Amino acid sequence: MTQEAQTQPQSESQDIQPDQFRVLVVDNDKAHALTMAESLERIGFVCTVATSGPEGAEQIRSQPFEIVVTDLVMNDIDGMEILRLAKEHRPNCEVIVVTGHATVSTAVAAMQHAALNFLEKPLTPDKLRAAALKAAETIQLKRQNSELMRRLDEKFGFEGLIYSSSKMGQVVQRLQRIAPTDASVLILGETGTGKEVVAQAIHQNSPRKKKPFVPLNCAELSEHLLESELFGHAKGAYTDAASERIGRLEYANGGTLFLDEIGDMPMSIQVKLLRVLESSEITRVGENKPIKINVRLISATNCNLEEAISAGTFRSDLYHRLRIVTVQLPSLRERPDDILPLFDHFLKQFAKKHDKKIRGIDRTVYQRCLEYDWPGNVRQLRNFAESMVVLDLDGTIGLDDLPPELIQDGDDLTPPDEPKPTVSANGELTSMVGQPLSEVEKWLIVETLKSTGQNREEAAKLLGIGERTLYRKIKEYGLRGD
Repeated sequence: MTQEAQTQPQSESQDIQPDQFRVLVVDNDKAHALTMAESLERIGFVCTVATSGPEGAEQIRSQPFEIVVTDLVMNDIDGMEILRLAKEHRPNCEVIVVTGHATVSTAVAAMQHAALNFLEKPLTPDKLRAAALKAAETIQLKRQNSELMRRLDEKFGFEGLIYSSSKMGQVVQRLQRIAPTDASVLILGETGTGKEVVAQAIHQNSPRKKKPFVPLNCAELSEHLLESELFGHAKGAYTDAASERIGRLEYANGGTLFLDEIGDMPMSIQVKLLRVLESSEITRVGENKPIKINVRLISATNCNLEEAISAGTFRSDLYHRLRIVTVQLPSLRERPDDILPLFDHFLKQFAKKHDKKIRGIDRTVYQRCLEYDWPGNVRQLRNFAESMVVLDLDGTIGLDDLPPELIQDGDDLTPPDEPKPTVSANGELTSMVGQPLSEVEKWLIVETLKSTGQNREEAAKLLGIGERTLYRKIKEYGLRGD
């Protein structure tokens, strides 16, 4: 290794921290191995040195390394075998091969075995460090992608769908059977039932999950714009087409295209979409050259397509192409068991978003949620939950936080002066931390009297106090108790 240069290479990514990466250096030339390790340690890498192929192989089998730097020509076990073992035992590690006997064939062989880099001797410190930093950056990007996929799985995987009703349970079972296939799916349901969330869940649980999920609402665009959005256009195809544009179908290649409100798609676009589904080819507007694509289509609508076919506004042949499999989403009023789990989920989500601390929910709020008809379905419930979190001032979602649709005559909408114990959907206390002891005791007495039909003797037994003590507390707190 040549004399160390004065300047040190900088990572392309400024947030790379070399001390978070363990490096194995394998070279049967001990002096050269130690020199390489020292050079990497000076910029923060944590290095282990193996001075023979067998020792390097043993280290790979016994310890987790993110980066392996190996000489190519060694006795017993050479660098190609070290590379193979590293990829077998540590698939996520990156390997840098170093050699003084470089040939095109050996370089090609190393790359074919997934080596990240192939460095020739004599090796400068800058060149080695740059290669190691590049390896660290590659590993960090893989980690970030893996974390992103984990979050997507958590959000859009079937486990991320919030439900407890048997109706939604049946829907999820159907989705689990549909997702692994390439079949076109038509999702039916009222506005706000979560059709796009279901489409994302299908994509996220399919073999296409690492490719794009591309949504497009057909009702939001004019016929001219929708055509351009779907198929793309060539430069000059329109008066204002100043540059080439890739359409959503082309951008979704290998992945999933979700067409929402497909019942509003103009007939002229329906003809072109049908041709795409039959040929797996698109042609950009203003061009004649077809482009091969491989896209799974999921569509959704809140209207009756069979009635649209009868009215002449939707093509029968396209309808049958779209509905290889159908998924019917129930309205929220048809799945009342899901209202409170969804409500609690949204409250937690928006409390985090708006940096609010929600200690609990007044039971009357839960009751109003259960009594309401929810014409806007899950979307409306979500919006109401965010509104309540934003309006809350005391850490308790109460009547004073309700949207107008849930307010009834006689409701006291004045925010409470003092915090009160709060309850969950099943009537249990959700938090007593920070509550005055007198308020907690008062609440317990009131609720116990309610549960016993104002029977003081029974209430005293349940509270574990004497009846005379209970009577005194009723007077102290100004409770009627009858």
